[in-house]
Amino acid sequence: MDPQRETPKNSNPEHLIANRQEGIGVCGWILVSLSFLLVLITFPISIWACLKVIREYERAVVFRLGHILSKKAKGPGLILILPCTDTFIKVDLRTVTCNIPPQEILTKDAVTAQVDGVVYYRIHSAVRAVANVTDVHSATFLLAQTTLRNVLGTQSLAQLLAGREEIAHSIQAILDSATEQWGIKVARVEIKDVRIPVAMQRAMAAEAEAAREAKAKVVAAEGEMNASKALKQASVVLAESPAGLQLRYLQTLTTLAAENNSTIVFPLPINILESLGQKNRGG
Repeated sequence: MDPQRETPKNSNPEHLIANRQEGIGVCGWILVSLSFLLVLITFPISIWACLKVIREYERAVVFRLGHILSKKAKGPGLILILPCTDTFIKVDLRTVTCNIPPQEILTKDAVTAQVDGVVYYRIHSAVRAVANVTDVHSATFLLAQTTLRNVLGTQSLAQLLAGREEIAHSIQAILDSATEQWGIKVARVEIKDVRIPVAMQRAMAAEAEAAREAKAKVVAAEGEMNASKALKQASVVLAESPAGLQLRYLQTLTTLAAENNSTIVFPLPINILESLGQKNRGG
């Protein structure tokens, strides 16, 4: 069976590329042999044009007569490029920071907002990044913008403001799955800022203030209710012991005298005055 027709059974892009480059034909091998012979004839001058240095954070995808060589990327270190038959493309494997500009979205509850974010990704397969997409960085950037708008459009404003971390993880999972065939690994997604209209900000501030005032009134009412219950219990106790009421009265006077240096009118209890009057009559 023709290998070209078996490709749909295997979804691995690197495997598909390997199948397509198995044979370069007799003419291809003749050209490669002539290129290698040219290098030998012009040695050592030609060696300077054939040797290429690949840095530690780079990989080189080498094409020989249009086919990817050895089914994988080369590097780091020195690689040999034959003149006339070989070309190569360098791929940077370092983490790339992709700033998503502010995107105007309409939330689930019909609120217009502007949201921007940042995506951190890196290339983990240089062969896929070169062979499966024209410009891997531009494609990832555009996909990140579209995914951000689509995901945030399914969230309400309250969910958007309170659940940024969960939304970022959801966007990361979608991007990671979509860019896997491009050789991309999405490391992190962050939502930087959420901007809402000024009128909406004022309405939300007024709503929050009203909610705080209502809560404060409820707390004050509960405090007054508890205080009234405590006073009722205290009045019952003091009614059973008149002397306790006098002691409480004297304690209050002591507290006032300690806090403020002022003249205090000390009224005598009526029962004490009556007992003194009876003693005077008896004398």
